[in-house]
Amino acid sequence: MEARVAIVTGAASGIGRAIAEGLAQVGHQVVLADRDVDAGEAVANAVKGLFLAVDLADGAACRRLVEKTLAHFGRADILVNNAGFQHVAPIDEFPETVWRTMLDVMLTAPFLLTQAVWPSMKERNWGRIVNIGSIHSVVASPFKVGYITAKHGLLGLTRTAAREGGPYGITVNAILPAYVRTPLVERQIVDQARIHGIPPDAVVEEVMLAPAAIKRLIEPHEVASLVAYLCSEQAGAITGAAWTVDLGWTAA
Repeated sequence: MEARVAIVTGAASGIGRAIAEGLAQVGHQVVLADRDVDAGEAVANAVKGLFLAVDLADGAACRRLVEKTLAHFGRADILVNNAGFQHVAPIDEFPETVWRTMLDVMLTAPFLLTQAVWPSMKERNWGRIVNIGSIHSVVASPFKVGYITAKHGLLGLTRTAAREGGPYGITVNAILPAYVRTPLVERQIVDQARIHGIPPDAVVEEVMLAPAAIKRLIEPHEVASLVAYLCSEQAGAITGAAWTVDLGWTAA
């Protein structure tokens, strides 16, 4: 397998860290992008990758991330748009500033990064873009209006880019996991308990896992394994797909 250069956003922890580790394990050079400098540099050192601090809410910073990658490696073959965050609140209490930041980080940034890596991928007639969506890219839940809107939009970006990238050997896919055991989800438990008026211990069973057939949280490495496959030569015929990793949530 030819070694490629991969950019992974939100790579300092959780799913992003597992993806960076998985891509490095199969031989790729990984550029880890995150706001958390200390954690990001620690992961980059562990996988022998390059850490770049970036605020993905800043469009110019998104473009600089790709420019720095190209300057360092001369190419960008893989892009994994993973970074995100949650805010739980009813619509009438949802802050406009949070709404705008969520769309900037989880929808505008993936578009700008895709746009920035596109010429490098077209030049080599090869590229892999994986967008980490959510089961909330295809279903809705209350109190997550910003997150769900961004994730629905990300699926539309995935499908459109897949249609445009096909003639150039660029595949674009989305992975839609249910709740994954990450620091992000751990923080949600407290918020969900407050909103629903139930104890934190009841949130996982009564809220997060209620629609699922398999009653457990997903592990980050399970998502990372699918990313590694979609970035491989063997997945060259797969594009525009929404891969649900949802414990049977949408099986009905």
